[in-house]
Amino acid sequence: MAALNYINLVFVIAILAGVIAAPTTDGATVASIVTPAFFNGIISKAGAGCAGKTFYTRKAFLEAAKSYPRFGTGKLDVAKREIAAFFAHVTHETGHSKKNYCQKGNKQYPCVPGNGYHGRGPIQLSWNYNYGPAGKSIGFDGLNAPETVSKNPVISFKTAFWFWMNNVHSIITTNKGFGPTIRAINGMDT
Repeated sequence: MAALNYINLVFVIAILAGVIAAPTTDGATVASIVTPAFFNGIISKAGAGCAGKTFYTRKAFLEAAKSYPRFGTGKLDVAKREIAAFFAHVTHETGHSKKNYCQKGNKQYPCVPGNGYHGRGPIQLSWNYNYGPAGKSIGFDGLNAPETVSKNPVISFKTAFWFWMNNVHSIITTNKGFGPTIRAINGMDT
C-alpha cells in the first residue's frame, strides 16, 4: 500500500514537472494545468471497486476550485508545485481508515451524538473542530451533517481546498518543501 502511494506521488509530480506539456506562460489556470488527461490519469489508478473513481470528477474539482481563487496561482512553477502537492496528498489520503475523531471538550464545535467525524473527502477532513468551521465557511452543517462531504463531490473538494488553503497553501507556495506539507496535514491527528 505504501509503495503504491509513493508511486502515485511520483506519478503526479512527474506529470506536473513537465512530462506532460503544460502552458509556458505565467497566465496558466488551474484548468489548463489539471487537464482531463491529467485528472483521468490519476483517477485511472484507483481500483475498479473504488467508489471515488466515479464520485470524484474533474468538473467537481474545478467547480470547487472556483471558491478558492488563490489555489494554484502565482508563477507557473509555483502553481504546478502546489497542484502536484495537492494531488499527491489526495492520492495518499483517500480510501483509508474510518477512525472516528471527536474532541469531546471542544465547546465551540461540540460533537453531535450519532455523528462521526472520521476522514472524508480528498484530504480526509477529520475531527469535529475541522468539520464545524469547514461547514461554516463552505455553507453546510458540518457538525450535524458531516456525511454531506461523502455525498456531494463539490463540497467534498471544497473541504479539501478549505483545509489546504488554511493549513498547507502558504507552506508549498513559499518553497518550504513537500515534507512540511505532510506535517501540516497529518500532524493535526497526533
